[in-house]
Amino acid sequence: MFQKGDSVVYGNLGVCKINDLVTRQFEGLDEAHPYYVLKPLYQEGVLYVPADNPKIALRAVLTADEANQLIDSIPSLHGEAFHSRSAQELAAHYEESLKTHDCKDLLELAMSIYEKKQSLTRQNKKFGRADEHFMRQAKENLYGELAAALNIPKESVPDYIQQRINAHTTA
Repeated sequence: MFQKGDSVVYGNLGVCKINDLVTRQFEGLDEAHPYYVLKPLYQEGVLYVPADNPKIALRAVLTADEANQLIDSIPSLHGEAFHSRSAQELAAHYEESLKTHDCKDLLELAMSIYEKKQSLTRQNKKFGRADEHFMRQAKENLYGELAAALNIPKESVPDYIQQRINAHTTA
């Protein structure tokens, strides 16, 4: 069980700080249950998330070492572009990667969509809205967690990644 003050990833909402752990009975429920009181780091509001429901997508934020290991693996990863004429099939494919809430999956998704964008640009074809939407969402979630893990501002993450990759390729 997480403790007050822990940083966690909550589904697609991203990184949250656990502000409290309370027992509450909400209207329509037979009995009181424990809830995490989550404050999203990059959005407004507070959420009450059941602490006793194993189906809730809640996990600890990466450590700084894990974040750096992931970044160091980027040169060895290859994004495979996914093409489909069906918007539903495309969305389902992208959502499959997003719903794991795993940084490596988010990174691979962003890389695959970027590869698709490059390929379409070379063919003088238009990059789709769905592709753009899912790339933005993958980067948003990935950069949010890396920023929290590395204790840097979210907007500094792309530069941090580039500097770290450059340092390893020139070494």
